[in-house]
Amino acid sequence: MAKDTVFSGKKTLNIGGNVVSLQSPLVMGILNTTPDSFFDGGRYTHEETILTRAAAMVDQGVDIIDIGGYSSRPGADDIPVEEELKRVIPHIKNIKKAFPNVYLSIDTFRAAVAEQSIEAGADIINDISGGGLDKRMYDVVTDAQVPYILMHMRGNPKTMTKNTSYDNLLIEILDFFEKKVSELHSRGVKDIVVDPGFGFAKTMDQNYVLLKNLKYFKVLGLPLLAGVSRKSFIYKKLGIAPSEALNGTTVLNTIALLNGAQILRVHDVKEAVETVKLFNLTYNNIEN
Repeated sequence: MAKDTVFSGKKTLNIGGNVVSLQSPLVMGILNTTPDSFFDGGRYTHEETILTRAAAMVDQGVDIIDIGGYSSRPGADDIPVEEELKRVIPHIKNIKKAFPNVYLSIDTFRAAVAEQSIEAGADIINDISGGGLDKRMYDVVTDAQVPYILMHMRGNPKTMTKNTSYDNLLIEILDFFEKKVSELHSRGVKDIVVDPGFGFAKTMDQNYVLLKNLKYFKVLGLPLLAGVSRKSFIYKKLGIAPSEALNGTTVLNTIALLNGAQILRVHDVKEAVETVKLFNLTYNNIEN
């Protein structure tokens, strides 16, 4: 097999010791074990409801379940590391035991949480801060040698809405990624996924510019993740509630796929899997 290049792009990820093809885009299902997430906060905080939700996502064809115990909605309150660990570690163990073939990612910007989650059975680290909020995160990624989702954000969840001024949105985000990817590569990290961070330190209009120009980041030669599911730049523009934003989410997920996204991070797995299937039939000549 020819070595991946900046021109061809990386077409596989090593997840849990398996070489996973990205020819067909992957669906990452969101499982927030928090009381205060913007859409599903408080729904999945007990073992039974979390396992039931995980089972439903597996039945619907999810590729990755993304478990998060720290709400990253704008203005979210900070919580101690111990509380975040309590919200995720037992559930990672339970889900991995019940569904050993499903890939799990840990949605955290804290190195200690990432480290203990990998030990508990998580396969991927999904870091909204791109290593910017915990200087030890890259050490954990390097030691664990698991796929790392590198997201662009400025500030933190409490301050990001005040950090939306860019001289050139695309160039500045690309520069951020180039520097971070270079550092990770120098450490020997091989599997990196790029997430432009829809809704994080971007205005509503900037999110649409980012989506329209998602292919701009293909120059990095790395897989792209799009996380637009039910976010405010959908429902506020449409004058509806987050609970009514599934149709808008599907539209933007389709645009993301057309513009090069290889992983969709979503609340609604069934609909995303159907979107990917129809996309594959149209553009990849693949029958899922």
